[in-house]
Amino acid sequence: MRNLFSTITLSLLSCIVISDEIEPVENFNISKYIGKWYEIARLDHSFERGMENVSAEYSMRNDGGIKVLNRGLKKQGKPKVAEGKAYFVETANKGHLKVSFFWPFYSSYIIFELDNNYQHAFVTSDSKSYLWLLARTPCVPKALKDSFEKKSSSLGFKTSELIYVNHNCDNLDGLKIQMEGTNE
Repeated sequence: MRNLFSTITLSLLSCIVISDEIEPVENFNISKYIGKWYEIARLDHSFERGMENVSAEYSMRNDGGIKVLNRGLKKQGKPKVAEGKAYFVETANKGHLKVSFFWPFYSSYIIFELDNNYQHAFVTSDSKSYLWLLARTPCVPKALKDSFEKKSSSLGFKTSELIYVNHNCDNLDGLKIQMEGTNE
């Protein structure tokens, strides 16, 4: 029985580790991070498979933790919602949290790139099987996607397996070109 308890404890603790080459951002400010983020890209995993229009909303909890509310549309437009909670692993100024959607299991949530204005974030977990590009808007420039792929690839992620989430942004570049051609 003691061995079983030790094994379970070690398994739970191992889910909040950081890979050696991935560094969470420093000088993190949770008050700037909370709010709505759109999932732009991800590596495939079972709990989001086939989903589009995916977003996450973060807000403060009364216990000092962070409420996580993930939303998306499954096939045939059926909504899927998952609520979780997150807590800082070390200090509140480091972009390393542990998140749980199924108590008592926690996984690392590591923000390894974040722009100064908190408009996009590169996020992973304790395994290179999980990777997300999040942004404050559902449509982002190709340059941001390229930057995400380059940085992620240099850290050993399989960027050839990335899924770009459908947010109906396909015509954004064409619209921008049309608007630049007008004198309004």
